[in-house]
Amino acid sequence: MCIAVFMWQAHPKYSFLLLHNRDEFHSRPTEPLAWWEDGTILGGKDMVGGGTWLGSTRDGRIAFLTNFRELDCLPHPKTRGDLTLRFLQSNKSPQEFAEEVLKEAHLYNGFNLILADICNSTMIYVFNRPTRDQVSLTQVTPGIHVLTNGTLDAPWPKAERLRHNFEELIGQYGENELPIKEMVEKLMTDTTKDEECMLPGIYPPARELPLTSIFVDANFPMGHYGTRSSSALFVKSNKEVSFYEKYLDQEKWKERMMTYHINDK
Repeated sequence: MCIAVFMWQAHPKYSFLLLHNRDEFHSRPTEPLAWWEDGTILGGKDMVGGGTWLGSTRDGRIAFLTNFRELDCLPHPKTRGDLTLRFLQSNKSPQEFAEEVLKEAHLYNGFNLILADICNSTMIYVFNRPTRDQVSLTQVTPGIHVLTNGTLDAPWPKAERLRHNFEELIGQYGENELPIKEMVEKLMTDTTKDEECMLPGIYPPARELPLTSIFVDANFPMGHYGTRSSSALFVKSNKEVSFYEKYLDQEKWKERMMTYHINDK
């Protein structure tokens, strides 16, 4: 179901910090972190839908998503990973693209989508399951945010654990450079689960409980499910990008690190 914690425009050395776990069935074909064919998009690739859960570009665009947990699913939905890909391929601002997405949001199962333009210091959050008390499109404010499978900053227990641990680790390093691999290992491999009384109650407990840890490893009737990759994307104030991914390949953990500098527009 995925989880992400990120800091936006609130660190003296980094304009953006992101840690992201992708949860998926182990049998789903996936390509790890790499530059795509045209050399402009960097990210992993879902080989079923053709999109990505997290990607960036040389001109400073970043997009990532999580699923929104819900009981009912569409019989023939469009693939959510295509939303991130289309933004990375487009020239539209995050606001313009988000407004475009809302026009077709009903064609997708529930999603949370973050769209950012580092060069223009703009970040938009859009989701397609709003209620009367929530809007479906909003500008992300500077600070630390957590995205699970509810709305942005929903206080789910695992989200609050991740937020607390992230804040604590950031505080230990002050204004110094942050250790990207160490942060992934310390924060994104946590297998602590909630008490059953703390479950949101959307799915039956037997299905929901294994999903309450930051790092997920579960066996469901449909197959082995869990965290397939843990990623970190750090952007320094000088626009230097470090993109790290620890990923499963034939049930063995491997890693890749890519760095580049954002092109001036």
